[in-house]
Amino acid sequence: MNYPEELKYAKSHEWLKEEGNTVVIGISDFAQDALGDIVFVNLPEEGDEVTAGEAFADVESVKAVSDIFSPVTGTVVSVNEEIMDDPALINGAPYDSWFIKVENVTEHRDLLDAAAYEAHATAEAGA
Repeated sequence: MNYPEELKYAKSHEWLKEEGNTVVIGISDFAQDALGDIVFVNLPEEGDEVTAGEAFADVESVKAVSDIFSPVTGTVVSVNEEIMDDPALINGAPYDSWFIKVENVTEHRDLLDAAAYEAHATAEAGA
């Protein structure tokens, strides 16, 4: 598994990257691997509010439909249309296939660095 060190991670398997006042959110390599082949993505719209710890999207894979949780509270300013048109991009490159960009962030969930997330994912995989 790949866990880029420049990212932060939520225990619910989303990654987060800060770009100035904007937070970019996607799902981790661990999450996409556990989901299997992703065939559909349902994302919020620009201008929607997201809340830390609450679902903001869902993905459908060959295995199941899974919620994607926001690691922050804020306003969606951009949605990745490419993954809506071609959800398989997430399986091929989960760290290039961001879901949403959020601004006006008022709250962060507890976030892990790459090493702590890798330990969390490894423990979860062994459970």
